[in-house]
Amino acid sequence: MSETKNTKSQIRLPIILALAISAGIWIGATFAEPKGNQNDLRAALYKLQEIMTYVNRDYVDSVNSNELIDYGINKMLEHLDPHTSYIPAKDASIVQSQLDGEFDGIGVEFGIIRDTIYVVAPLTGGPSEALGIQSGDQIIRVDGETMAGVGVTNRDVFEKLRGPKGSVVVVDMKRKNQKELIEYRITRDKIPQYSINASYMVNDEIGYIKVTRFAATTYDEFKEAVYDLKVKGMKKLVIDLQGNPGGYMGAAINMADELLGGKALIVSQEGKVDQYNQKAFAFKPGLFEEGPIIVLVNEGSASASEILAGAIQDNDRGLIVGRRSFGKGLVQMPIDLSDGAELRLTIARYYTPSGRSIQKPYGTDYEAYESDFMNRYKHGEFFSSDSIKFNDSLKYETVKGRTVYGGGGIMPDYFVPLDTTMNSAYVSRLFNSDSAREFALDYVNENKSKFEDMTIEQYYSDFTVSDAMLNDLVEYGKKNKVDFDAADFNKSKDYLRILMKAHVGRQIYDDSAFYKVVNDINEVYLQAIKLFDEAEKIAMATDLHEEEEE
Repeated sequence: MSETKNTKSQIRLPIILALAISAGIWIGATFAEPKGNQNDLRAALYKLQEIMTYVNRDYVDSVNSNELIDYGINKMLEHLDPHTSYIPAKDASIVQSQLDGEFDGIGVEFGIIRDTIYVVAPLTGGPSEALGIQSGDQIIRVDGETMAGVGVTNRDVFEKLRGPKGSVVVVDMKRKNQKELIEYRITRDKIPQYSINASYMVNDEIGYIKVTRFAATTYDEFKEAVYDLKVKGMKKLVIDLQGNPGGYMGAAINMADELLGGKALIVSQEGKVDQYNQKAFAFKPGLFEEGPIIVLVNEGSASASEILAGAIQDNDRGLIVGRRSFGKGLVQMPIDLSDGAELRLTIARYYTPSGRSIQKPYGTDYEAYESDFMNRYKHGEFFSSDSIKFNDSLKYETVKGRTVYGGGGIMPDYFVPLDTTMNSAYVSRLFNSDSAREFALDYVNENKSKFEDMTIEQYYSDFTVSDAMLNDLVEYGKKNKVDFDAADFNKSKDYLRILMKAHVGRQIYDDSAFYKVVNDINEVYLQAIKLFDEAEKIAMATDLHEEEEE
């Protein structure tokens, strides 16, 4: 019989797992787990050590132990709840940069169109803008490696273009109407990311702020936006949280404190471990504690968005308008792991000021939880508030006695159904194929002189997407294998004009131009603007309980 020798990795694996067992025992002791639980954990980790040792040594094919462990971790965490997650080391820095509010890179917004990386826009104040890189430039090579026509992904772009501040990357660009590639030696720098994507005055009194996520810089951005709007005469405020997936809870709490007076409760959280049981109250004078507020939410508004909306609703500070929010009421704590990976562990549930848990139900069927959007759509919830049934056992009261419900998301005070009458399958295919973005890039590059002295307000009021432009867009679609559909095109023509005007405006100016234009077809926004009398009534209403006592 031949003797099987252990490789170095086979020898190391039991040692690594033994260290993991020791760490597990130490963690258990730190949190004063009962002795029975410690024994269970020790036995479970030993079982994992046994299995991995046998697989690594005796399995018929060679295996990558790290990949196998990563897969096992992901499947294990799925069994806990839908939001506890494991982020491998190769993804952790990219994911974290989306919340940090800045990253090190070359400073471009990019898109991948027909397997080619396009510069959508150089970011203001970044190194690419300083070097003269333009919207529409194509990134062909990075440090000598071809990036066009090779199945490039977003991850590939991040890995190649991001890097430490001060490091240099050589990028070869193709510019329209120039035969030769342009070589840029770009010194990477800190690149700010913004989460307040739009801020403008709707009219002489109403200010609008679009918040796309809750990142490390969101609170400061919000304060600056509110201050600027007040200088311009704002007396009423719309906060748009539609499609905002959340982020840092602290940002939402601080924003709520700018809107709530006194010592109003903003949010509470409760977990198994006492240190995670906390309550957050308003405590400082805010920038906009008076004046009516309307918060816009929909099925894509989650987590920190729901904290802010719940605080406004339960304290009777303003009106919530739109559709029922996502329903994420679980709090994750990010834990850095030794290899650079990250564990986001659910450590508590959060509750709105009235005591509502707004986490929607979940079980061990991860796919069913993820398909909740489609289930809501099929059930008719996006089109009628009557399709939403609330359990009386989950009935709560706001500060002034209005009835609100827990059990899954924030139900708005004023429901606005999803409007699908203008959209069509053809328009969706145009935008999914990137034809619209490609057309907008080319159109702006070819017509820059037309917009040189035009303000955003002039653009909004005077510029119109012509029939000729729409016909050109159709041709871009055909190049991207989007077959023309005359019936859908005619049905959605006015809708398409607004969408294209918004995308062209974003290329010329910024996201404020995009939202100012596209909000003309945003039914939730349009209804909200008409409801400030209702928002004011809520804020000024007498406590219902006081009325009953009288």
